[in-house]
Amino acid sequence: MSVVILDFGSQFTRLIARRFRELGAYSVILPGSAPLERILRENPQGIVLSGGPSSVYDENAPKPAPGVLDLNVPVLGVCYGMQFLAQQAGGDVKRAGKREYGKADLTEYGGQLFAGIQGEFVAWMSHSDSVTNLPDGYEVVARTADTPVTAIENAVARRYGVQFHPEVVHTPKGGQLLGNFLEICGVTRDWNAEHIIDELIGGVRTQVGDGRVLLAISGGVDSSTLGLLLARAVGERLTAVFIDHGLLRLGEREQVEAALRPLGVNLITVDARTEFMAALSGVSDPEQKRKIIGREFIRAFEREARTHGPFDFLAQGTLYPDVIESAGGEGAANIKSHHNVGGLPDDLAFKLVEPFRTLFKDEVREIARLLGLPDAVRMRHPFPGPGLAIRCLGAISEEKLDILRRVDDIFISGLREFGLYDGCSQALAILTPIRSVGVMGDERTYSFTAALRAVTTDDFMTAEWARLPYDFLATMSNRIVNQVHEINRVVYDITGKPPATIEWE
Repeated sequence: MSVVILDFGSQFTRLIARRFRELGAYSVILPGSAPLERILRENPQGIVLSGGPSSVYDENAPKPAPGVLDLNVPVLGVCYGMQFLAQQAGGDVKRAGKREYGKADLTEYGGQLFAGIQGEFVAWMSHSDSVTNLPDGYEVVARTADTPVTAIENAVARRYGVQFHPEVVHTPKGGQLLGNFLEICGVTRDWNAEHIIDELIGGVRTQVGDGRVLLAISGGVDSSTLGLLLARAVGERLTAVFIDHGLLRLGEREQVEAALRPLGVNLITVDARTEFMAALSGVSDPEQKRKIIGREFIRAFEREARTHGPFDFLAQGTLYPDVIESAGGEGAANIKSHHNVGGLPDDLAFKLVEPFRTLFKDEVREIARLLGLPDAVRMRHPFPGPGLAIRCLGAISEEKLDILRRVDDIFISGLREFGLYDGCSQALAILTPIRSVGVMGDERTYSFTAALRAVTTDDFMTAEWARLPYDFLATMSNRIVNQVHEINRVVYDITGKPPATIEWE
């Protein structure tokens, strides 16, 4: 029994599945055009039509396969999904006079989806089209000042639609609404981390068989957890390799070795700094950086495979946000390529094993807890595979990386010192190519500008900038400019995601 989510290209589709899983309900995402036979294999008790960038009147507007909407199960349309439900039932959808983007207050709400919800209801909007005339059998059950038709329902046919995104954290009571939909569907809520682990181990054993696995270890929670999971699944047929690409933070190589080897991980450390720096020389475009780093990672692993192999599989801790930001979802726009998604060469010598490809960071952390990974590793902030290459804007050099390492170390150490680290989901420093005039010791300086960024998030698909205390930020600025003489200006990023991404590149 499941809820099937049909993906029409929204950047938030995976969050719908995540919310259902948090509520204890198994859910699965399929392409929006998935055939009826494929959907029926999931034994759906409910169907969700996701949002997406299309208009229902586009020539090639996505739509479910024939027969899907004839199933006798409840259907929830989100954003584009609501517009499609209304249009296919005989309603009208038109370009709105005013695009609604961001937070909006529902001026009134009711109906089955909103049952038991009280007080202010803040919703996250992102749409240009709106339903203007309802089809027969439907009624309006929610409104905002700018969108008279914000939510609709046909209680008899069990068809529901919301123009906003209940799945994102910016809609605080969206989880209650999705829970009401699960009640309407009658879904059994028995999905938990223990169940996920059993399925992942079984899936790895089925895929790998008697083969040997080479794992890319970074020392972060994703690859470390994957190492523990794979060790359970295939035992001694796993070899973990840590590639020092020269783009690590201060002392990180030594920290990784000290953290993983005592856990019994068969860890091989490879010094590939010369090869990576040569390949990245003069490259300033972030997409090109990511692809070069992905290629060099694979080449390094292939060299290790020839030395320590043979290996049949390459394991990666790819998460779903990596996939959808690299246009992994049907119809999704490419936000940025991830080195382990968009940078893999066509002549890859291994078969890929990516057990976490459908999971979010918080799900991996819960799996890590159950597998016994120490909190010092489990709760570490994410660090991107391309490392400091995408936090050093423009062309990189050893000099710039050294500057950035020192700035980053001051910021992260300061967060720990002031007890603020665990309150942030991710924190980072960025070395910008901007030089500005300053005065230090009564002398004119013309030095780099460093940017600090810290965010809070539940899912890394949307994020708020962390409201760090002013006194702390002042202390960090003073320490950075006093200890890193190549920096004379420090700024703090107060942009959320969206419209920005968490990383700058």
